[in-house]
Amino acid sequence: MIMSEEDTDTPWWWLILFLIIIAGQLAAASSSHSDKEVLLELKTFLQSNNPFHRGRYTEWNNCSSPCDWPGIFCSVNERVIGINLSNYDISGKLFGNFSSISELSELDLSENTIDGPIPEDFNRCKNLRYLNLSHNILQGELNLTGLISLETLDLTVNRFYGGIGLNFPALCNNMATLNLSMNNFSGSIDDCFKECWKLQHLDLSVNNFSGQVWLGFQRLREFSVSENNLAGEISSSIFTENCTLEILDLSENHFDGSIPKGVSNCKNLYFLILADNHFTGPTPLEIGTLPNLETLLLGKNRLSREIPESLLNLSRLTFLDYSWNDFRGDIQEIFGKFQQLQYLLLHGNYYTGGLTTSGILKLPNLLRLDLSINNFTGPLPIELSEMPRLKYLFLAFNQFNGSIPPEFGNFSAIQAIDVSFNRLTGKIPPTIGKLSSLLWLMLANNSLTGEIPHEIGNCNSLLWLNLANNRLSGTIPAEISNIAQNPTLTFESNRNSSKVPFDSGECMTMKRWIPTNYPPFNFVYYQLTMKNCRKIWDSLLKGYPMFPVCAPGSIVKTLQIIGYLQLAGNQLSGKLPPEIGKLHNFTLFHIGINNLSGELPPEIANMPLVVLDVSYNGFSGEIPSELGNVKCLENLDLSNNNFSGKFPASLNDLTELTKFNLSYNPLLSGIVSSIGQLSTFEINSFLGDPLLHVQNFMNGSRSSSSRSPRPLPKKKTRMNVFLWLLIGFSVGLVPSLIFFNTYPGNLLHNWPCLR
Repeated sequence: MIMSEEDTDTPWWWLILFLIIIAGQLAAASSSHSDKEVLLELKTFLQSNNPFHRGRYTEWNNCSSPCDWPGIFCSVNERVIGINLSNYDISGKLFGNFSSISELSELDLSENTIDGPIPEDFNRCKNLRYLNLSHNILQGELNLTGLISLETLDLTVNRFYGGIGLNFPALCNNMATLNLSMNNFSGSIDDCFKECWKLQHLDLSVNNFSGQVWLGFQRLREFSVSENNLAGEISSSIFTENCTLEILDLSENHFDGSIPKGVSNCKNLYFLILADNHFTGPTPLEIGTLPNLETLLLGKNRLSREIPESLLNLSRLTFLDYSWNDFRGDIQEIFGKFQQLQYLLLHGNYYTGGLTTSGILKLPNLLRLDLSINNFTGPLPIELSEMPRLKYLFLAFNQFNGSIPPEFGNFSAIQAIDVSFNRLTGKIPPTIGKLSSLLWLMLANNSLTGEIPHEIGNCNSLLWLNLANNRLSGTIPAEISNIAQNPTLTFESNRNSSKVPFDSGECMTMKRWIPTNYPPFNFVYYQLTMKNCRKIWDSLLKGYPMFPVCAPGSIVKTLQIIGYLQLAGNQLSGKLPPEIGKLHNFTLFHIGINNLSGELPPEIANMPLVVLDVSYNGFSGEIPSELGNVKCLENLDLSNNNFSGKFPASLNDLTELTKFNLSYNPLLSGIVSSIGQLSTFEINSFLGDPLLHVQNFMNGSRSSSSRSPRPLPKKKTRMNVFLWLLIGFSVGLVPSLIFFNTYPGNLLHNWPCLR
């Protein structure tokens, strides 16, 4: 082709540039289309694995740009760079084609129930800078060596196991934040992170790591290896003047020797936890030179009684824990000089005196005082009620005697009182009804007498009440049904606080305050690591829903904040007031081992009960058929009473029931069905009921003849629900698979647009 002179006026390179731009735009459009195809593939994958509960990914469709879809984030040229499907009700395996979204830099799949291993495809996501897979049930050994661009990796709360050495230093180039806490990792960490020069935040807590600690941690800002199996001494020399630590948590390991003095070189340190180790000797006076220190937890060690005066220089110190150091004798007077303290924990030291002479009862800013598990004697000090800001008072497991002072009704801000397991006598003072912010009242295992005061009904925040194992008498006042009618103001006050504290004894307190041997509270039992105890404590005090329960007549469980009422092991008599049905926030009601009589009021079925124990009383009349409407009832004990009349067939509708005892109600008659939930229980659920006809079962006859009772089997009644869900899943999945394999992909993607 011969170009004319006129043609040559336009430079040839403009034409080439134009073609390059057009080619780039076409490539970008093609890549964007490719991203869309992969995301629609992801949608199909998620829907096939989650036939019932689905997240907002169901809104993705072929009619719009992925940049307009929920959970999807794009660059200026409309390439997908971020996916956030956190808490989207995703279960099943991980999607195995994320690498096809070539510009993907951020991926968040946290707060779901994804299981199985991480697919090999993840290692091809070369541009991934942020990866959050926390709070799932992923497992397997960790291999993410291909993610060389990662800056943040969060795998908290999963089930990964094995060593982590394969991944480091491969992931060290850009890594700044790494959280592997609450898994099952094991092996050594002492040589993993020395080449991670950009690393600032490292959390390896709640695993099975062993051996020596990594000696380079002092160059980080945050380092936590709590609840592992690390051991050995920590040399003072590793803390240089260049130490940048702000948070250091070495708790719940096997470190020994002295607390390193060199930690005083970390001038930015505001959070120091060395609790639950084997440290010995004195507390280094050098710790008193840390200008920003707010929290110092040294509990559960073997430290000497001498507390250095230099700690009084810590003007910002608000939280001090010296629990479980076996100090004995009198409380050291230095503790009464920390005027700025808000939280003081001295439980488990077996102190015998110094409660008033130490001056701690005059600390003006104290919010929490824990003196439980000591050997204090004598009456409860009235001075406690004069502490102006005190919210949480723990005096359990001591030897206090005498009566509860009526002045305890003068606490202006109190939310929790625990004086259980002492030798207290006398009556519960009516002034207790003045405590409008009280959430917990723990008076169990004393020798208290008299009636439950009617005024207790004025405690409209009181959700957790335990008066068990005393010598209380008289009737249960109808006013008790008014407790916890409006705890909202207390919860809102806690939510508005700058922070709600935790302590090193949190799990111990949780197990005592939350009856973890009873459902639905027992679901938290295996979560009671130190880290989770802090979160559970925070959620409880702020009233956040956390326990799965259902309303009467419903089988649908929702998360709620719930309470309990424990009055067992007393000498209470008379009828149970029907007003008890007003306790709409209570799932545990235990009034066993008393002298109660009369009929069991049907109103009790208005409570969202999970546990009901009325055993060893004198209840008579018919068992309320309304109990069959409490669909989430799991534990029901009606044994050792005088119930009569026909056995209510409605109890067979309690499909969640795992513990059931009807023994020794000799006047009860009727037939127990051979099918349904009650057919899953053995003869020891029906002993001593001669008029009750129990059918023969495959594992032997269940007559009322004498035989050795067999232990209750561990029932898994939720298996019935699981089988139905599995059938439902299969019915829904098979047609969907046929559909997806029959029609072309483009037709599927465009189906919403064609309807």
